[in-house]
Amino acid sequence: MHGGQEKVGMGAGEESTRHPIVQARDLVKLYGDLRAVDTVSFAVMPGEVFGFLGPNGAGKTTTLRMIQCVSPPTSGALSVFGMDVRDHPAEIKRWLGVVPQETNLDPDFTCRENLLVYARYFDIPAREARERAETLLGFMQLSEKADVPIEGLSGGMKRRLILARALVNNPRLLVLDEPTIGLDPQARHLMWEKLKALQSLGNTILLTTHYLEEAERLCDRLVIMDAGRILVEGRPADLVGSYAGDEIVEAESSPHVLACLKEMGCRFEVHGDMVQAFSDRPRDVARRILETCNAGRVFVRRGTLEDVFLGLTGRELRE
Repeated sequence: MHGGQEKVGMGAGEESTRHPIVQARDLVKLYGDLRAVDTVSFAVMPGEVFGFLGPNGAGKTTTLRMIQCVSPPTSGALSVFGMDVRDHPAEIKRWLGVVPQETNLDPDFTCRENLLVYARYFDIPAREARERAETLLGFMQLSEKADVPIEGLSGGMKRRLILARALVNNPRLLVLDEPTIGLDPQARHLMWEKLKALQSLGNTILLTTHYLEEAERLCDRLVIMDAGRILVEGRPADLVGSYAGDEIVEAESSPHVLACLKEMGCRFEVHGDMVQAFSDRPRDVARRILETCNAGRVFVRRGTLEDVFLGLTGRELRE
């Protein structure tokens, strides 16, 4: 925030170099015989929005918990701000802002009071805490709700207040676990707007999400995990281009259509009553299906991160 206003979310240690904010090498987390995180390596650079995607049980939240210094690694190396998470947990936590999956605001306090009480954990002087609280309530469009008890807030307001709380200590790194879970489209878009604004101010953001559109919109880079391992890493657009293609042909599945696709040498996948065909000439494929394959509905659509995700992790339901 400019024009004389305090910056939101940037700590005194604003990054000026290109050293990684987070770096993991061969990181492992074991729970008994379960390898929740299995030899993963990645680096998060200053100012990035970096995403962790994967089905339930993939190891995303476990990885974030190690970064937050609340769950020690079993083996491998993990540093945050250049400090080993095993040796410097207190120093690292001082510069973290965390948005958990659950809504864990204190129901006995108002919006403002939730921020002021949280500021005490960081020994922020009372006057400065009040100034930060007012700035953050305004940034998150909650000023009119400052004196409203938590029970009087909508779900979207609660999630925005949790994000405001995570910014009270001017963190150098924001860690967001499903930041828009349970929100309606309007509230989700407002959260996206605020996260992009925070990035524009220089904040580095880690997030997990099951909303693939959210990851595609927000993330500069991301990893897709499954069974504790990283399957792919890269920019969303690059992953879509490499694993799904810029455009995908979809048609109603029938013996005629499948025979045509085999004759054309197209790679295709059948999902229920639809077939997806992948080709570097998708419009030519669609035209031929329509003209010669006795097809019903046929269309060409943009490839998405969801196509990549499902192609890598499968379509089986994960509980």
